[in-house]
Amino acid sequence: MSKPPRQERPLHWVGSSKRDLLEFPEDAIDDFGYGLGVVQLGGQPPAAKPWKGKGSGVYELVDLVRGDTYRVAYTVRFAKAVYVLHCFQKKSPSGIRTARKDIEMIHERLKLAQQDYEMRYSHDE
Repeated sequence: MSKPPRQERPLHWVGSSKRDLLEFPEDAIDDFGYGLGVVQLGGQPPAAKPWKGKGSGVYELVDLVRGDTYRVAYTVRFAKAVYVLHCFQKKSPSGIRTARKDIEMIHERLKLAQQDYEMRYSHDE
């Protein structure tokens, strides 16, 4: 007996996140595209880890390309869609910590994603 196919959830980009991702090296774009595709199908890619800044349901994908670290923050808090919140190259001068401006961007875009989700999908529930 086979499992029914998983329903692919739409992927929504908040702010400049898609444009920012497309400025990454091609290898990083490919890796993140694959990872986000897994997320859309309800899976969790191996490169995903919970993002510590805003509670459950927010994750980040991390990729190291030619010595540079790239990150994609996304949320799966919503049943009917995945939202990409922020795509950035990690350049924190303070070691492994994420820069405050990137943390603030993720917080702000999570609020925008919540508003968008309610507007798009509240009539479906």
